[in-house]
Amino acid sequence: MSVSTQLQRYAVRALGHLGGHPFLADKRRRAQFGRWLGSGARRGVEAQQAVGRAFARRAGSVRPVRPHPTEDHGVFDLTPTDDQAMLRDAAKELATDVLRPAASAADSARGIPPEVAAAGAAMGLHLVGVPTTLDGIAESGTAVTAALVLEELAHGDLGLAVALMGTASVATALSLYGTPAQQATYLPHLTAEQPMVAALAMQEPQPLFDATTPRTNATREGDELVVTGTKALVARVAEAELFVISVTHEEAARLLIVEANTPGLTIEDEPAMGVRAAATGRLVLTDARVPAANLLGSADDHLDALRRSRVAWSALAVGTVRAVLDQVSGYVTERHAFGEPVAHRQSVAFMVANIAIDLDAMRLATWRAAALLDAGQDAREAVAHARTLTSVHAPRIGSDGVQLLGGHGFVKEFDNERWYRDLRGAGMIEGVVLA
Repeated sequence: MSVSTQLQRYAVRALGHLGGHPFLADKRRRAQFGRWLGSGARRGVEAQQAVGRAFARRAGSVRPVRPHPTEDHGVFDLTPTDDQAMLRDAAKELATDVLRPAASAADSARGIPPEVAAAGAAMGLHLVGVPTTLDGIAESGTAVTAALVLEELAHGDLGLAVALMGTASVATALSLYGTPAQQATYLPHLTAEQPMVAALAMQEPQPLFDATTPRTNATREGDELVVTGTKALVARVAEAELFVISVTHEEAARLLIVEANTPGLTIEDEPAMGVRAAATGRLVLTDARVPAANLLGSADDHLDALRRSRVAWSALAVGTVRAVLDQVSGYVTERHAFGEPVAHRQSVAFMVANIAIDLDAMRLATWRAAALLDAGQDAREAVAHARTLTSVHAPRIGSDGVQLLGGHGFVKEFDNERWYRDLRGAGMIEGVVLA
């Protein structure tokens, strides 16, 4: 069955599955979900809009709209809310029915198939971090919800998950840090039924890169900023119509909104070892002039975005590690050698057990960091724990997955070699996605 046909079936099933959910009791939400799912099924393989749209400047409301912090109930409870459970289940179905079947071809082609992008838009992935008052679906803090969704999507395929969630990450950044004018100018293009492609660019191509001190400089000249520098591993860079990049401005790290048609902005292809479905490339700015009003948030907001990005990558790693565990658990049980399942060998059994233990540790650390971010509390230590666990254990688990499948783990017929490549980047790449 083609991915396009699966998309049609997914939309119909999703309408039935979500139709009676309490989350959709509100007529406005029900209408939004109906439009997203219906338009996704109709569009099928419709291509993305061309790069270079003009953004009409808007004043916006008096105050920016922000997601509300989550309530502190005084208990440690990992049970998702009804809204979170609904979104997680929908993401799981999307990952199983659409992402996983398309993953190998997308990795080889280095691009997200149009029907997969349409499926993500149909589900409303681009709205996860946007408050309902700004035409999104977020009622309160978004980090835990995003972590749950990212895990499920990465269980289907990490590269496609990154490709799908780039636009959502920019929308989340505008919701969290944007001024009323910035929200009014750009968010309508990101919350539309057919959202434009946008990208969050923080990584840079120099050795010993430190995301807290970007070398991309923004120098003020009157009402403009002159921007020079290079951002690396930018997802869907050739398709993106809007970028949020990190720069150094007046000796502080800041976020900056840059439109794709800005003079002095060029893009270069940058094939990567992993996350290939995200079609990564470089964004090169040479004396590019950007309105000073496009500075997004404060220096503290840049640091918050960096932490949210690290939580997002940890959630993606958890989803892919879960896929590895599912694969190897079944394989070592079914695969026989010397008259018995290879799982009966202690070295094999202990390796699989360690994957399960590390997976739980990574997931709990990620959820804790996300919960603290949602509550508006100090999440520095928790984010560092999640990032460290991801950096240390995710690459090893990817390698163990290849090792446990023997020769099967080394060929592209099986998914393990792709998971290994993707997990190498999960604890290293900065930016791209946001929780």
